[in-house]
Amino acid sequence: MKKGNNLKKIKNALQDSGIEVEIPESYRELEERSRVTILKSLEPFPKASKFFHILESDLEVRANWDLADFIAVSKLHYNDHGEVHAKVATSSALTMLDLLLKRGVPVDFMEAAGGDADDEHLIVMAAGLLHDIGNQVHREWHNLHGVILATPLLDRLLPEIYPDLEKRTEVRGFILNAIYAHDFEVSDLTKEAALIGIGDATDMTKGRGRIAFDLGNINIHCVSALGIEEVLIGEGEEKPIKILIQMSNSAGIFQVQETLGKKVISSPLRDYVEILAFTAPEELFSDQRIIQRIYLDREHFRAVKKGTRGSTSIL
Repeated sequence: MKKGNNLKKIKNALQDSGIEVEIPESYRELEERSRVTILKSLEPFPKASKFFHILESDLEVRANWDLADFIAVSKLHYNDHGEVHAKVATSSALTMLDLLLKRGVPVDFMEAAGGDADDEHLIVMAAGLLHDIGNQVHREWHNLHGVILATPLLDRLLPEIYPDLEKRTEVRGFILNAIYAHDFEVSDLTKEAALIGIGDATDMTKGRGRIAFDLGNINIHCVSALGIEEVLIGEGEEKPIKILIQMSNSAGIFQVQETLGKKVISSPLRDYVEILAFTAPEELFSDQRIIQRIYLDREHFRAVKKGTRGSTSIL
């Protein structure tokens, strides 16, 4: 509770106002846990830690998160693409980075003699927090729009960490590359970009899917997300990274295969990541129903949701 209060104090102090999208309370709890993980990962690294606090408290960054979420959720009825999603994805990316470094797996910025582990954490953290801000322009080409929006923002803030122009430009380049390449249709050329893409895909739990579902968007993306209970990232036995996905409904396999799986398989990290998805509790022999039935009403599909009697939503 104390950790959550700290997060609330920060937001209250910044006096967030204007465009805001309401999200489920369970997803807020996930944000708080993700922030704790981020802080723990960055604790040994003064540059990365300082830059996280700069980004989190910057009003332009916060407005970018809010606007991206407004277009994605309120207009397109997609899952969350704002501050919470950014922190969940960043938390996953940093966790995986720490596991790679623990096993001695080289990552590109360090391997190219661009900097040390502090710089590496700053790159992954910044790219994770900013990867989806381009959604405020449009979902189409949101990765490119994100690069365009992030460039002046980084030019304004990075000098507080890197006074040297050459080093600052190189760090910025890796951040922008990871933002652009996080989209599934773009090939990951660096391990940093792969960490952001996979971290992005690990945010698939039912709290995130509930937003679009409650707005009436009944499709496989939303329904499958509602079948995901928890995503855990830890050290594997044979590979540095193991991603465990607990499902309450086998519809969640769509998220695992079509989102997370494809990003891992097509990335430079495919040899370092293992994925295991399972339904739980294991003693149950039937899935928990998300939708009772769905039917076509003129030009719209309508669905009766779990736990309701006769209420419908439009697809």
